[in-house]
Amino acid sequence: ADDAELKTAYRRLARVYHPDKNVHGDQEEANARFQRLQHAYEVLSDPHERAWYDAHREQILRGHDPHDGPADASDGGDLRKADVSMASGVDLWAFFSAGAYSGFGDDSGGFYAVFRELFVALDNE
Repeated sequence: ADDAELKTAYRRLARVYHPDKNVHGDQEEANARFQRLQHAYEVLSDPHERAWYDAHREQILRGHDPHDGPADASDGGDLRKADVSMASGVDLWAFFSAGAYSGFGDDSGGFYAVFRELFVALDNE
């Protein structure tokens, strides 16, 4: 999609998912959904960010950190780096995005609570 199509789609979805338009559901869920929409638009509207995500699409969808090299040893990669989620038992790649948390509070789903739980899980391994 080009920039004009992206902007049109964002505005259309923003009208649908804006928390002020949420008449049926949970306000907190509507806020989270709208924040994800805004984040996606910010990424896709930045040419450098969009190019990076386009170049790493498959790794992101598989949950593989592209900085760790090929996804498996058959590609010439190191087996120790083959599966990031198996190395730690936690899919760390999911935490490299603002979509991993909602807000910067200490409440459930907030930045501090999410990363505290992540660090506890890593420490327990």
